Amino acid sequence: MPRLSEVIAALDALWPPERAEGWDAVGTVCGEPDAEVRRVLFAVDPVQEIADEAVRLGADLIVTHHPLYLRGTTTVAAGHFKGRVVHTLIKHDIALHVAHTNADTADPGVSDALAGALDIRVVRPLVPDATDPSGRRGLGRICELDHPMTLGEFAARAAARLPATAQGIRVAGDTGALVKTVAVSGGSGDGLFDAVRASGADVLLTADLRHHPVSEATQHGPLGLIDAAHWATEWPWCEQAAAQLDEISDRHGWDLRVHVSKTVTDPWSSHHSSGAPN
Repeated sequence: MPRLSEVIAALDALWPPERAEGWDAVGTVCGEPDAEVRRVLFAVDPVQEIADEAVRLGADLIVTHHPLYLRGTTTVAAGHFKGRVVHTLIKHDIALHVAHTNADTADPGVSDALAGALDIRVVRPLVPDATDPSGRRGLGRICELDHPMTLGEFAARAAARLPATAQGIRVAGDTGALVKTVAVSGGSGDGLFDAVRASGADVLLTADLRHHPVSEATQHGPLGLIDAAHWATEWPWCEQAAAQLDEISDRHGWDLRVHVSKTVTDPWSSHHSSGAPN
């Protein structure tokens, strides 16, 4: 069995922590470097439900996309919900490692996994990483459909292929417009409209789209917008990342058991509507 420090070194090679944004909090949150690792659980959010799932599974390591502590803290007291997660993990000898913005821009990264879930071909990064001479790393991806379809048809594909959430899929734009080139960005993406327009994409699929930016974008031009749940656009990365660690385990003869959580940790629990306007 590998030690935690060996597994973390492999994960850091996939998603180097120095490539994270300066405001981000990535890396190992807790865990004994010399502890043996047999089972690994991948998830989007380091919440109590995931910690409890790891306990039931007998996992030695959780790898999440979102940080537990994005901002500083002065306490990990169990009376606080985040402190309770820390206590659960330490009590059961479970390590926690985070790959966030360093996984967003990786090759392959979060948006590659999103494109894969949608079965569309990646062409290039939406916002290239200037430090990557190969031109493959960066934020978001520009993709091509095998054949054109309407915006409404592509939105239906997204609804069918992404994990189901209470929000579902929201669409802005002419649902009858033809779509061929697609920009995708897992997680919050309404700061990318200028890059998407410059790319010539017909539609942007992302998450956390807000009223005013969307209103302005639809007035600016014919760009279609598809808003999926934040969790749903990033969950495919868990499967991609688990497959990457599986390959590393096979190569090193580690015999790791790698799992992907199916627990829906999207915070929205229900959706009510009297019907979309005609």
